[in-house]
Amino acid sequence: QVQLVESGGGLVQAGGSLELSCKASGHRFYTYAMGWFRQAPGKEREFVSAISWNSDSTYYADSVKGRSTISRDNDKNTVYLQMNDLKPDDTAVYYCAADTYGVGASVESYDYEYWGQGTQVTVSS
Repeated sequence: QVQLVESGGGLVQAGGSLELSCKASGHRFYTYAMGWFRQAPGKEREFVSAISWNSDSTYYADSVKGRSTISRDNDKNTVYLQMNDLKPDDTAVYYCAADTYGVGASVESYDYEYWGQGTQVTVSS
């Protein structure tokens, strides 16, 4: 019942910035914690960031902490991930996910019911 569409990925040089967006359709977006995950070639999906429904809580993987900011605009049904000082290791397909179970912002992929199709981020060295 929830559809998520990511955008904002692209090709950037190391040190550059991108802002990823995830637009949600469906009801009660404002009640869903949202997360960002990524999957690089040859690696398993990993947690990037998460945000609670009211933005009171945010979480970041150590690999992006200090150079990434997650935010949301519930009026626009959209969650964002601002990524600065990008590194080649950030290259991955980035997915947003919605927790419709009511767990809250989580680092665990199984706590999210709905997933977007992903947006490719490629960082060249």
